[in-house]
Amino acid sequence: MLYFVFYPPLKYFSLKPSRYYGMIRLRKWWAFLSSALVGIFYRFKFEEPIDWSRTYIICPNHTSNLDISAMSILLGHTNCCFMGKANLVDDFLTGIYFKTVDLPVDRDSKISSYRAFKAASERLKNGTNMILFPEGGINDIYPPEIGEFKSGPFRMAIELKIPIIPVTSPNTWKMFWDNGAKYGSRPGICDIYVHKPIATDHLTMDDAGALQEQVYQVIKNKFATG
Repeated sequence: MLYFVFYPPLKYFSLKPSRYYGMIRLRKWWAFLSSALVGIFYRFKFEEPIDWSRTYIICPNHTSNLDISAMSILLGHTNCCFMGKANLVDDFLTGIYFKTVDLPVDRDSKISSYRAFKAASERLKNGTNMILFPEGGINDIYPPEIGEFKSGPFRMAIELKIPIIPVTSPNTWKMFWDNGAKYGSRPGICDIYVHKPIATDHLTMDDAGALQEQVYQVIKNKFATG
């Protein structure tokens, strides 16, 4: 139902790149309302205040489609985009975004990955916050665990000297695991912990593995303790 309510303004905003900010704002409200209608809300906690005038790479863990809604709400007041799987282009709901605002990537193709990360680098240089799920998707383990991180976001952060913000959502899966098909959904409050930014301006490519491990441990420890 919400799709048909939001579609006319969404289509209008999608016609020109100069209007894309309207799509980002619209997605924030779409995410909020679609969750609220089924009794799901988000409680954001910040380790320290974030200076949103700067550009960041946002790295959240991923156990639920609600993580996407949470990031849409958190970043909805900024110029931001997601990088996600190429098949999202064909999805009924996400397709319009991945053909305009967001960046699809086929991780099975080196050429596609290279082009996507090159495009992401250009967006970051122009002040767009980039949201990347470093696990690359939702794993099949239930109850979920933090999966292995991909190296791409951390190498890009070091190359461009962009700080990383780790984000932990320890309980979104309890409301809605994966896409909800197997266990359904239940109302509740999703806790979203926004960790302090990690600076990268002093790092070299030799530090990429250490940065990846640092972000992994920050998220894993918070996920375990809630």
